[in-house]
Amino acid sequence: MNMHERVLVTGGSGFVGSALIQRLAGQGVEVVAPVRRVCPGLPDSIQQPVINGIDPDMDWSAALTGVDCVVHAAARVHVMSETAADPLAEFRAVNVAGTLNLARQAAAAGVRRFVFISSIKVNGEQTDDRPPFTPGDTPAPADPYGMSKHEAEAGLRELAAETGMELVIIRPPLVYGPGVKGNFRSLLKLAGLPVPLPLGGIRNRRSLVFLGNLVDFIVHAAQHPAAANQTFLVSDGHDLSTTELLSQMRKALGRPGWLLPIPGQWLWGAARVAGKGGIGQRLCGSLELDTSLNESLLGWKPPYTVEQGLAETVSGLSREKN
Repeated sequence: MNMHERVLVTGGSGFVGSALIQRLAGQGVEVVAPVRRVCPGLPDSIQQPVINGIDPDMDWSAALTGVDCVVHAAARVHVMSETAADPLAEFRAVNVAGTLNLARQAAAAGVRRFVFISSIKVNGEQTDDRPPFTPGDTPAPADPYGMSKHEAEAGLRELAAETGMELVIIRPPLVYGPGVKGNFRSLLKLAGLPVPLPLGGIRNRRSLVFLGNLVDFIVHAAQHPAAANQTFLVSDGHDLSTTELLSQMRKALGRPGWLLPIPGQWLWGAARVAGKGGIGQRLCGSLELDTSLNESLLGWKPPYTVEQGLAETVSGLSREKN
């Protein structure tokens, strides 16, 4: 990214946003990172105007002054245990109305390019009975989070067409790296147990993306001329079965393999019987992405391998413990 540009990054205290800010700051880019509270972990050079949140009434004028590019990584994220009475309304308030409010003000302020970090959930939940997802697929979101991201994308495209502001949409799958939380962290903990696991017979295919690869792609797409008004899927470029992923995790953790070859269909069936079909889908189902556009249009390849990404993730976990 051009060192003379001024970039606004939302979600600066989050998993992806904080890593992106560190990367941009390291390149000498002037970064504005609006936050609800000042984050001491960000570089001192980062401007951190305090905001109330990503909502339809937020005034972004001060933060947008002189900004050339916006990377919108903040969102109400997918949660496993939803407590809201109307989850879709809650997701829409932040992910649709809040996003479009920021984008409208960005266009009015003369921002050249708006990069929206969306989600592969816009495409759907699984590719068990179909080819890998592509950017041009008909959207098929299946939960409120995915629906809200799809609606935000549609609104942003309309706004970009009206105003001429360039739009880049990026849909990542599950992101892992140092500090990862959620399902991936739970799987890491499972892989670290000093006991055999009945997960050696799963033959699915899943696309993942290491945090370092995602950040590198965001920076690349934010500045490449050919990325304007395009939608991209991004991954490590090396899909794994859950068995292969656990094997790689065990290796990175210094554990023996110890994966018992129980067929994945049995595990999935048992999960359904136990009322845990969602867990069965994540463990045994497939979710593959076709990311060939990234290389053919932008000349981009993932700079990190899966092995390197997992090693960094495990190293980060060890640093947390210490």
